[in-house]
Amino acid sequence: MSSEIKLSLEEMRYISLVQDLTGATIRDCIVDEENNTLIFIVKEGEAGLAIGKNGSNIKKVKAILKKNIEIVEYSNDFDQLVRNIFAPARIASIKRVQTPSGKVTLYVSVHPQDKGIAIGRGGRNVHKAKLILKRYYNIDNIVIT
Repeated sequence: MSSEIKLSLEEMRYISLVQDLTGATIRDCIVDEENNTLIFIVKEGEAGLAIGKNGSNIKKVKAILKKNIEIVEYSNDFDQLVRNIFAPARIASIKRVQTPSGKVTLYVSVHPQDKGIAIGRGGRNVHKAKLILKRYYNIDNIVIT
Protein backbone atom coordinates (compact mmCIF):
# COMPACT_ATOMS: atom_id res chain seq x y z
CA MET A 1 0.00 0.00 0.00
CA SER A 2 1.19 3.53 -0.76
CA SER A 3 2.60 4.90 2.47
CA GLU A 4 1.38 8.45 2.11
CA ILE A 5 -1.50 9.94 0.20
CA LYS A 6 -1.36 13.67 -0.37
CA LEU A 7 -4.67 15.51 -0.46
CA SER A 8 -5.18 18.73 -2.38
CA LEU A 9 -6.94 21.67 -0.76
CA GLU A 10 -9.98 20.93 -2.95
CA GLU A 11 -10.09 17.29 -1.78
CA MET A 12 -9.79 18.36 1.86
CA ARG A 13 -12.74 20.74 1.42
CA TYR A 14 -14.85 17.95 -0.09
CA ILE A 15 -13.93 15.61 2.76
CA SER A 16 -14.81 18.22 5.38
CA LEU A 17 -18.18 18.95 3.76
CA VAL A 18 -19.15 15.28 3.43
CA GLN A 19 -18.06 14.47 7.00
CA ASP A 20 -20.14 17.39 8.30
CA LEU A 21 -23.21 16.39 6.27
CA THR A 22 -23.09 12.64 6.88
CA GLY A 23 -21.31 12.10 10.19
CA ALA A 24 -19.20 9.40 8.51
CA THR A 25 -15.41 9.33 8.77
CA ILE A 26 -13.99 10.02 5.30
CA ARG A 27 -10.48 8.63 4.76
CA ASP A 28 -9.90 9.92 1.24
CA CYS A 29 -11.44 11.73 -1.70
CA ILE A 30 -10.55 11.07 -5.33
CA VAL A 31 -11.66 13.59 -7.94
CA ASP A 32 -12.58 11.92 -11.24
CA GLU A 33 -12.85 14.87 -13.65
CA GLU A 34 -13.48 12.56 -16.62
CA ASN A 35 -16.80 11.36 -15.15
CA ASN A 36 -17.62 14.47 -13.04
CA THR A 37 -17.48 12.21 -10.00
CA LEU A 38 -16.12 12.40 -6.47
CA ILE A 39 -15.14 9.06 -4.95
CA PHE A 40 -15.12 9.06 -1.16
CA ILE A 41 -13.31 6.31 0.72
CA VAL A 42 -15.05 5.91 4.09
CA LYS A 43 -13.92 4.22 7.29
CA GLU A 44 -14.67 0.50 7.49
CA GLY A 45 -18.25 -0.07 8.61
CA GLU A 46 -19.44 3.47 7.83
CA ALA A 47 -20.64 3.18 4.22
CA GLY A 48 -24.28 3.03 5.33
CA LEU A 49 -23.84 6.13 7.48
CA ALA A 50 -22.24 8.00 4.57
CA ILE A 51 -24.97 6.96 2.12
CA GLY A 52 -27.86 7.67 4.50
CA LYS A 53 -31.35 6.23 4.58
CA ASN A 54 -32.52 5.67 0.98
CA GLY A 55 -29.41 7.52 -0.22
CA SER A 56 -30.49 10.79 1.42
CA ASN A 57 -26.97 11.92 2.34
CA ILE A 58 -25.61 11.20 -1.12
CA LYS A 59 -28.49 13.09 -2.74
CA LYS A 60 -27.77 16.09 -0.47
CA VAL A 61 -24.06 16.10 -1.28
CA LYS A 62 -24.74 15.63 -5.00
CA ALA A 63 -27.14 18.60 -5.01
CA ILE A 64 -24.63 20.85 -3.24
CA LEU A 65 -21.52 19.88 -5.23
CA LYS A 66 -23.24 19.24 -8.60
CA LYS A 67 -21.12 16.12 -9.08
CA ASN A 68 -21.80 12.40 -9.03
CA ILE A 69 -20.88 10.83 -5.71
CA GLU A 70 -19.50 7.33 -5.11
CA ILE A 71 -18.89 5.81 -1.70
CA VAL A 72 -16.40 2.96 -1.19
CA GLU A 73 -15.82 1.38 2.19
CA TYR A 74 -12.13 1.10 3.04
CA SER A 75 -10.47 -2.12 4.16
CA ASN A 76 -6.87 -2.85 5.16
CA ASP A 77 -7.35 -6.21 3.44
CA PHE A 78 -6.58 -5.84 -0.29
CA ASP A 79 -9.09 -8.48 -1.46
CA GLN A 80 -11.85 -6.98 0.68
CA LEU A 81 -11.15 -3.48 -0.68
CA VAL A 82 -11.44 -4.84 -4.23
CA ARG A 83 -14.75 -6.51 -3.30
CA ASN A 84 -15.99 -3.24 -1.79
CA ILE A 85 -15.06 -1.30 -4.94
CA PHE A 86 -16.94 -3.70 -7.21
CA ALA A 87 -19.94 -4.28 -4.90
CA PRO A 88 -22.63 -5.51 -5.48
CA ALA A 89 -20.93 -7.72 -8.11
CA ARG A 90 -20.04 -11.16 -6.75
CA ILE A 91 -16.31 -11.76 -7.09
CA ALA A 92 -15.02 -15.31 -7.49
CA SER A 93 -11.28 -14.58 -7.40
CA ILE A 94 -8.71 -11.79 -7.38
CA LYS A 95 -5.20 -12.23 -8.75
CA ARG A 96 -2.31 -9.74 -8.98
CA VAL A 97 0.27 -10.30 -11.72
CA GLN A 98 3.46 -8.30 -12.16
CA THR A 99 4.95 -8.15 -15.65
CA PRO A 100 8.72 -8.18 -16.25
CA SER A 101 8.50 -4.42 -16.95
CA GLY A 102 7.16 -3.89 -13.43
CA LYS A 103 3.56 -3.11 -14.36
CA VAL A 104 0.95 -4.71 -12.11
CA THR A 105 -2.28 -6.07 -13.58
CA LEU A 106 -5.20 -7.14 -11.43
CA TYR A 107 -7.41 -9.96 -12.72
CA VAL A 108 -10.84 -9.90 -11.12
CA SER A 109 -13.02 -12.92 -11.87
CA VAL A 110 -16.73 -12.25 -11.34
CA HIS A 111 -19.81 -14.43 -11.63
CA PRO A 112 -20.97 -14.37 -15.28
CA GLN A 113 -24.31 -12.70 -14.40
CA ASP A 114 -22.43 -9.88 -12.63
CA LYS A 115 -19.93 -9.01 -15.36
CA GLY A 116 -21.95 -6.00 -16.51
CA ILE A 117 -22.30 -4.76 -12.93
CA ALA A 118 -18.55 -5.10 -12.34
CA ILE A 119 -17.61 -3.25 -15.53
CA GLY A 120 -20.30 -0.57 -15.25
CA ARG A 121 -21.83 1.60 -17.96
CA GLY A 122 -19.05 2.71 -20.28
CA GLY A 123 -16.53 0.92 -18.06
CA ARG A 124 -16.97 3.45 -15.26
CA ASN A 125 -16.62 0.91 -12.42
CA VAL A 126 -13.34 -0.37 -13.84
CA HIS A 127 -12.20 3.25 -14.20
CA LYS A 128 -13.15 3.93 -10.55
CA ALA A 129 -11.27 0.79 -9.45
CA LYS A 130 -8.18 1.86 -11.42
CA LEU A 131 -8.17 5.29 -9.76
CA ILE A 132 -8.49 3.84 -6.25
CA LEU A 133 -6.13 0.88 -6.67
CA LYS A 134 -3.45 2.93 -8.45
CA ARG A 135 -3.51 5.38 -5.54
CA TYR A 136 -3.39 2.75 -2.78
CA TYR A 137 -1.57 -0.24 -4.30
CA ASN A 138 0.08 0.98 -7.53
CA ILE A 139 -2.08 -1.29 -9.72
CA ASP A 140 -1.63 -0.30 -13.38
CA ASN A 141 -4.37 -2.26 -15.11
CA ILE A 142 -7.55 -4.15 -14.25
CA VAL A 143 -9.03 -7.01 -16.25
CA ILE A 144 -12.52 -8.35 -15.50
CA THR A 145 -12.89 -12.03 -16.39
